[in-house]
Amino acid sequence: MPGAPSAAIRSLAEEVVSIARSELPGLDALIGFVEGDDSEFPSLATVLTVAATLRTERYELALAAGREVSAPTGPSAVVVPLLAGPDSAQTRHIRQAVMDAGNTAELTDVLGPHPLLAEALHVRLSEAGLARADRARLFTVATAADGIILATVGGDEAVQAAGITGMLLAARLAVPVIAAALDQEGSIASVAEQLRGAGSEQLALAPYLIGPELADGLLDVASKEAGCAAAEPLGAYPAIGKLVLSQYTAALGIPPQQPQGAPSL
Repeated sequence: MPGAPSAAIRSLAEEVVSIARSELPGLDALIGFVEGDDSEFPSLATVLTVAATLRTERYELALAAGREVSAPTGPSAVVVPLLAGPDSAQTRHIRQAVMDAGNTAELTDVLGPHPLLAEALHVRLSEAGLARADRARLFTVATAADGIILATVGGDEAVQAAGITGMLLAARLAVPVIAAALDQEGSIASVAEQLRGAGSEQLALAPYLIGPELADGLLDVASKEAGCAAAEPLGAYPAIGKLVLSQYTAALGIPPQQPQGAPSL
């Protein structure tokens, strides 16, 4: 988990894990925090050590019970960053934690870009009354935006990746969508000006973020800077749990069903 640990962030992560387990019953998942303190919020390095120890203990218990089992192979755990898009600073911290754990854990890519994230963004905008819930029904919303600022963090790389999902969102909404960086001064205002210059009169801010990586107050500042309303972050939308599971199964080279003796997520 990126960002500063909190009970709310842990609850969000638990909800994402619950969604993944609904797709894959019995999934063994642990939550580690990049900035964890090893007590209430365990660090990623600590969680990886626990995962490796549990795998060894299960193997030894099986041997002691007289069962014929093969020695564990492959990664001791699969680490899935809870990030919608690339963030070099966060990814560097996560990769360092994996290295510090000194085991064979495997680190996956971030969750996006992906069509499911465009769907999630659409839903969050419609929940805020900033987009039509269903284009096919031509359901109109009086406050629906005619231009979307897709807000992310992580610099230029994150903006470029968000732009791919932004194109998918633009196709769903039939309005222009341009990505901007919340953590780059002037980026939000520049995109807002660009959209208005192209004819958009009513803008909306769509956070291309799950939530933990969003600093307190940053979205409010960006909303005021752009002069428009903002939707909620993606949070524990069902697509997030599905994408986490997809990264897990892809890392292990298995179909999305319960594997025998699979390592922790």
